[in-house]
Amino acid sequence: MDTRLYQAIWSIPTPDRIKRLPVSATGYYVPWFVAWIDREPDFRVIGPGKLAQAVNRKLCWVCGQPLGIYKAFPIGPMCAINRNISEPPSHWECAEYAVQGCPFLSNPRMRRNNMDLPPDHVEPAGHMIRRNPGAVGIWVTKTYSAVRLGHTGVLFRLGDPERVVWYREGRKAKRAEVEESIETGLPELLRGGEISDAELAGLRRRAEQYLPA
Repeated sequence: MDTRLYQAIWSIPTPDRIKRLPVSATGYYVPWFVAWIDREPDFRVIGPGKLAQAVNRKLCWVCGQPLGIYKAFPIGPMCAINRNISEPPSHWECAEYAVQGCPFLSNPRMRRNNMDLPPDHVEPAGHMIRRNPGAVGIWVTKTYSAVRLGHTGVLFRLGDPERVVWYREGRKAKRAEVEESIETGLPELLRGGEISDAELAGLRRRAEQYLPA
């Protein structure tokens, strides 16, 4: 593990809920949803039954403890436009810790590692945009709905937000940084074939009110 990254992660204020999680051999707190394979956490894989437990029991995706009235979703800018995400919500403080401490969410240069995934690995529902978004928002809402796609896939439809806070590289993001992420992500959203140019233009205008001032 990169020493500087390790030091940066451990310098982030850690919520008590996160402190109760196990720590991997590489020095990361292991989120509740992560699958353990041969006694080692695979951060890329969701543990068996975790998605259903989180939804049915209203548990935080990061710490696994019960949620309150407000639900926080770490999202990329494209999710702010179409209001769809493939992961259930977390506590605010757990989501804030994740966007600052997760190497993929806090480092725009980080890429997904899909090498040697387990043979029974299931891809998230919907059209997944695999790029690193560069900017990540925390969408805080009281309402959301789960929409089943096929036999195993579930998408979460975000309700109107109480607030949206944007981050980049573990700090608060600037508006230009979020707008740049939107511009580079729109072609990927169109490529999914789930939305027309005209619909996308309207959804983008709606999302602008939730960007940084």
